Amino acid sequence: MPADLAACARLAEADGYDEVNLNVGCPSDRVQSGTFGACLMREPETVAACVAAMTKVASVPVTVKCRIGVDDQAPEAVLPDFLARMVAAGADAIWIHARKAWLQGLSPKENRDIPPLDYDLVYRMKRENPKVFLGINGGIDTIDRAVGHLEVMDGVMLGRASYHNATLLTEVDEKIYGEPARAPDWDAVRDTMIAYADRVMGSGGRLNHVTRHMIGLFQGFAGARRYRQILSDATRPAAGPEIIAEAFAAVDIAGGPKIMPETRQASAI
Repeated sequence: MPADLAACARLAEADGYDEVNLNVGCPSDRVQSGTFGACLMREPETVAACVAAMTKVASVPVTVKCRIGVDDQAPEAVLPDFLARMVAAGADAIWIHARKAWLQGLSPKENRDIPPLDYDLVYRMKRENPKVFLGINGGIDTIDRAVGHLEVMDGVMLGRASYHNATLLTEVDEKIYGEPARAPDWDAVRDTMIAYADRVMGSGGRLNHVTRHMIGLFQGFAGARRYRQILSDATRPAAGPEIIAEAFAAVDIAGGPKIMPETRQASAI
């Protein structure tokens, strides 16, 4: 496995990627059957060997994403040891999903919500490793919450929150980097996605391979429901990239997103 991942790291760097991340957090059955993902939290020595092999051949950062533990592991004991091994192996950064993964009995979706978050433990890891880049992930669904985590952590990772509500990312430059607020150029987004869909279809792909990842683009906007309905037509055999333009035209972009009530969430911030 270390040799295979070293080869993958070479390929990723050659293709222009800025970073190679080893995901030791996915709990799906398919991933477990291949002995990768979150089940490798039980084999930290294997993960360390993989990281060491990758860092030897890659000049771009090699990073690791993990959970705080799996199944009946005690995170307070497992996580510090895991982090120490990754650092010793040369990992440039470690991203921690602040909840366990239950490898049996929970689906991947349930593993994103049901195991309780333990931000305090992740914060403690940062205090005990001040020179190591540690980022936090899990249950962070607003940019304001991300800002709160950045008071302790080196980085914040947004996954499903930004996938289902892409307008969250329009707040990053202003709230995190202190740059002037600016509205997205939605016409440019539309045209870029149409051109991309055209290339995908030209190489044998289908339109919905692109549009299914655009469903959350206008969360909270007037017309978002109609936008999603139009994009659903992308599954039709004769569907072409013009559906994207039709869907965008259904949204009241000028009106902007409606203010959505914050979801209640236990937080250690």
